[in-house]
Amino acid sequence: MTLHTVLTFALMAALLIVTPGPNNLLIARTVPTSGRAAGFANIAGFITAFVLHGTLVVFGLSVILLASATAFFVLKMLGAAYLAWVGLKALAEALRGTRPQAVAPARRRRTLGRAYAEGLMTNALNPKVSMFYIAALPQFLPPEAMTPANVYALVLVHSALNATWFTLLILLFARLGSAFAGGRLTRWVKGATGLVFLGFGAKLATLKP
Repeated sequence: MTLHTVLTFALMAALLIVTPGPNNLLIARTVPTSGRAAGFANIAGFITAFVLHGTLVVFGLSVILLASATAFFVLKMLGAAYLAWVGLKALAEALRGTRPQAVAPARRRRTLGRAYAEGLMTNALNPKVSMFYIAALPQFLPPEAMTPANVYALVLVHSALNATWFTLLILLFARLGSAFAGGRLTRWVKGATGLVFLGFGAKLATLKP
């Protein structure tokens, strides 16, 4: 796996991370009521879920791709369709200028254990996270390169980017919250995400086994 592969994957993952979604909402609900430590417990839950999804790829997806060219083609087209859908959805929201809704803080204080569990379940049971790994990894790692070391290396990149972004979100919560509330930053991020994901979808659709 080359440095170019890692950096390209990092760009794709970063755009998805900074686009407002369930993780952002969970942090926004947790931190005002339960404090920074609970927010970091959320992040620990996120990363645990990413490792679980990566493990499923290692012991499931790689075996399927190596065993069947037809399975590779079907998975490739499903992944391309998913990436294109994410891209078109992001572009549509950017063009409409959809404003993020205000998030009410949680009414009750979260323990660290509960905050961790909420972060874990938000991502472990989120089909979008599963589809991200299933759709993204085959175009960065061809079947012969989909080894545990390479898969976990990309999981580590994804996890590190998540930890960095959400740590900033926790530490600078009020400032970042007001920036997103204005809508302009969100529109730019979603527009860039849409274009990048459409490009990755096209690349995946033309990928040869």
